[in-house]
Amino acid sequence: MDTNSNQKFQPEYLLNFTIEVFTYFGIPKDHAALAAKILALSDIRGIDSHGVARLYSYVGLLSEGLINPNPKISIAREKKSVATVDGDNGLGLVVGHYANEMAMDKAEKHGSGWVSVCNSNHYGIAGYYSLEALKRDMIGWSMTNTTKLVAPLWGAERMLGTNPIAIAFPGYKEPPVVIDLATSAAAYGKIEIAKRQKEEVPEGWIADKDGNLSTQPEDMINGGALLPLGSTRALGGHKGYALASMVDILTAVLSGANWGPFAPPFALRQEIPTRSVGKGIGHFFGAMEIDGFMDVIEFKKRIDEWISVMRNTKPAKGIEAVLIPGDPEHQEEIKRKKEGIPLNATVISDLKAISIHTGIPFSGH
Repeated sequence: MDTNSNQKFQPEYLLNFTIEVFTYFGIPKDHAALAAKILALSDIRGIDSHGVARLYSYVGLLSEGLINPNPKISIAREKKSVATVDGDNGLGLVVGHYANEMAMDKAEKHGSGWVSVCNSNHYGIAGYYSLEALKRDMIGWSMTNTTKLVAPLWGAERMLGTNPIAIAFPGYKEPPVVIDLATSAAAYGKIEIAKRQKEEVPEGWIADKDGNLSTQPEDMINGGALLPLGSTRALGGHKGYALASMVDILTAVLSGANWGPFAPPFALRQEIPTRSVGKGIGHFFGAMEIDGFMDVIEFKKRIDEWISVMRNTKPAKGIEAVLIPGDPEHQEEIKRKKEGIPLNATVISDLKAISIHTGIPFSGH
């Protein structure tokens, strides 16, 4: 997260601004509110790379007519517990929500539901969709493929996206266990943040255009690539590569979306693929009814016990305590609801540019 941000904004202010921006481009009010809520959740949970900082890219694509503001989302193929959804090139935040709801509806009828999606766009944070499943006492899965940014193990060019995976498990008295991770060593947004702050990135995150490890953000941005989770073969890069491949196949090969290096970009300035092998980008959602495995309350209490045992792990030297997946975001959510959302000068400048373009007031106070 961007710890050097110099201005803070109330979450409600940013939410309302985002809703107005989306409706300006012809997105129905209910869709705009939904999309804004997902971006707001990202900011609240401290995932700065996928919150209001991404609004500028959405505006660019909407301005150029590259996203359908009012899609007719349809079912392309369906059996009892599975389906493929065609998003009609709509806002991924809206298409993803619709498909995730369908997966959960199927789970209520059949115990589990699995929905792949084609012809969509960037859908925000993967964790949003998994968290929604908890509201129905389900375990939620969420995945998406993305624009090529990651080199396969031993490769020297971008072929896969950061291809995140999210899965969430509800606690009883404890906050949920939320696993939300990119299958690359780092998210591209973190490289952008490091570049803005003129900082190096840890070794093992990126490579230059020849496949050499680098710590300079510019080397990745200017023709280099992100590395798969684990980075090198000796450190487990083959595992991250395999996970990214799994996400690419489930979200895009299975759904009929563009896979691998053919996934369309999420910004006007990014490289456009040489050809298309499907429609848009793809997502994959899953929901499983806990009650089909064991009593829901019993499961939640077992999760609490699991969390307690893990929290009481003897910490490594110099470490205060062992964290549970989802802890950093949960802690940030508590803090930001009280103190506001920190935005750096670049993001504020982008929001002001959107304000000028749309005529919607934005105060960079």
